[in-house]
Amino acid sequence: MELGVFTFADVDPADGVDRGREAEKRMKNLMEEIRLADRVGLDVFGVGEHHRVDYLVSSPATVLAGAATITENIRLTSAVSILSSDDPVRVFQQFSSVDLLSGGRAEIMAGRGSFIESFPLFGYPLEAYDLLFEEKLDLLLKIRDNETVTWSGKTRAPIDNLPVYPRPVQDPLPVWIAAGGTPQSMARAGFLGLPLIIAILGGQPRRFAPLFDIHRQAGEQAGHDPARLKRAISVHGFLADTTEKAADIFFEPQKAVMDRIGRERGWGPQSRAQFDATMGPEGALFVGGPEQLARKIVAHQRIMGLDRFMIQFAVGLVPHEEVLHAIELLGTKVAPMVKEMLAQGEPV
Repeated sequence: MELGVFTFADVDPADGVDRGREAEKRMKNLMEEIRLADRVGLDVFGVGEHHRVDYLVSSPATVLAGAATITENIRLTSAVSILSSDDPVRVFQQFSSVDLLSGGRAEIMAGRGSFIESFPLFGYPLEAYDLLFEEKLDLLLKIRDNETVTWSGKTRAPIDNLPVYPRPVQDPLPVWIAAGGTPQSMARAGFLGLPLIIAILGGQPRRFAPLFDIHRQAGEQAGHDPARLKRAISVHGFLADTTEKAADIFFEPQKAVMDRIGRERGWGPQSRAQFDATMGPEGALFVGGPEQLARKIVAHQRIMGLDRFMIQFAVGLVPHEEVLHAIELLGTKVAPMVKEMLAQGEPV
């Protein structure tokens, strides 16, 4: 199982902040995080696309291109690319360029996104939310699999026998479907023979296991090799030398983010008691010391048959030094424990 980190590169949304200076500082810190993740042997680093005041990255491929030049082994992926409000031709060209810069380490996680700001920003109607993703994913995969493309649909101009360049090192360029939990998304990914990553932000993660079954069944019915139907989850969490320290570092920044989003979506504020309960073995927050986190990761790998596990450490304004320490612990402490537990079948 691959272990990785992803981030939305949170920045301070407060009034009066010098946006340019804040973004510059966060970008430098982000490059340091990716470089360290590579150095400690993690498998993948993901960067999410957003178009909001509280998140830095609006163009994952641009950031990952920079990261490609300072890393050697780690895979570099969007987490996610909001394909519905972008152009598949440009997305493919950009990530092909990242693939060339990195020597074949680029990936795309294609999704519809958890926010809607990009739709009015780029002139796409929300009522076409589902159709936009369906058609643009179809075009992206046609471009990936064919140097010369003919395509037509309702959401963009047709392409008539035109080549798309540059071509990537990897053939095919990996494309994952990133989804939030609808059975239709699971079935679509399986039908297309694409790997699937599910974002888990609440509830009991084990309850998502049947969704991976839908993914596998749809893929097998469509005749795809089961080995292509990889499965992954992405979670919020944190890692420190002890569980108590991890919780104390993570709670306030994470609460600030969830409460801010909650005000937009009608959720109530998060309490420390709720947070602590969600840290438990069955909860959605993966917060702990190295051994506790390793055991929780392994337990869920066994429940879901995961090929990849992704954790978001920097939820909110977590101090940069603490994020670096968490990445270091994940690579040097947790990853070896996970590997050993899985190899030996050790009970968790």
